[in-house]
Amino acid sequence: MTVTFNTLDGFRALLKTAPHADQKALSEAADRNGQLTKPPGALGRLEDVALWYASWRGEAAPQISAPQVIIFAGNHGVTAQGVSAFPAEVTAQMVMNFEHGGAAINQLAKTFGAALNVRALDLDLPTADFTEGPAMTEAEVVTALQTGWNAVDANADVLVTGEMGIGNTTSAAAIGAALFGGSAADWTGRGTGVDDAGLANKTRVVEQGLAVNAGRDGLEVLRTLGGRELAAMVGAIARARFEQIPVILDGFICSAAAACLEKAEPGALDHCVAGHLSAEGAHEKLLAGIGKEPLLSLGLRLGEGSGAALALGVLKAALACHSGMATFAEAGVSDA
Repeated sequence: MTVTFNTLDGFRALLKTAPHADQKALSEAADRNGQLTKPPGALGRLEDVALWYASWRGEAAPQISAPQVIIFAGNHGVTAQGVSAFPAEVTAQMVMNFEHGGAAINQLAKTFGAALNVRALDLDLPTADFTEGPAMTEAEVVTALQTGWNAVDANADVLVTGEMGIGNTTSAAAIGAALFGGSAADWTGRGTGVDDAGLANKTRVVEQGLAVNAGRDGLEVLRTLGGRELAAMVGAIARARFEQIPVILDGFICSAAAACLEKAEPGALDHCVAGHLSAEGAHEKLLAGIGKEPLLSLGLRLGEGSGAALALGVLKAALACHSGMATFAEAGVSDA
């Protein structure tokens, strides 16, 4: 499916035409689940996620054979405010690490059979410092949305979006506060590991960004407080919906991007599941805001799509059980 939007209003209009889950497939998958050789509900949430996945793939007994992980990278002008323990140059250095196969996400993608793609977005051109005005122009955010949209493989059967961008936990904190309310301190965490003084400075920066960039529209919040990699994740998640590709959301930053999409069009994340609960404190509030319960809670806070890629293993296990188990009739076992 080619890009069919060139403005934020065009993207908004497109979201309203997104397809919904296949209710016939859901019913058939539920019927199958009720006949499998196990007590009802014995596999807990594995059953729920298997039915959810089946409804979006339009099959009663689907399998996962072509997962895709996409890592988007972008640089943030707000790093000039000293919000990170690492310099902005680390973004490009980590992109090279991804490309050479040396990062955690490379190992997880390989472990769970996922194709890994990396998309760096104008690393030599950081977004504007959002304490002084909007992070991006409309043209810039639309270009990033289009990059994400075009990065999705239409033949994939599950998508994980990850990110790399020094300073992007500051953007995510500002987005959370803008979309769901509360103080900057409620949403701002230590990110890459800033000390107490660094946390106080980071909180001040989020407060200033919120004061300078008013508004609650999801896509405007993305434009004014986000980054190119966050916008690209939004574009990819939206494209996946049109291709009937289920999405596993990653941690704090990915969830902040996804929240912009949900605020722009309620229900836009129905094809998504939360992969994990990050150790970044405000992630739980973000997940509550978008109505998602995480599959895992392992204290991860790396980003890169790593928590979502790990949850891919859970989803694959759920589908292996749902589609591979015998029914009572097939096994010659009494269900009475």
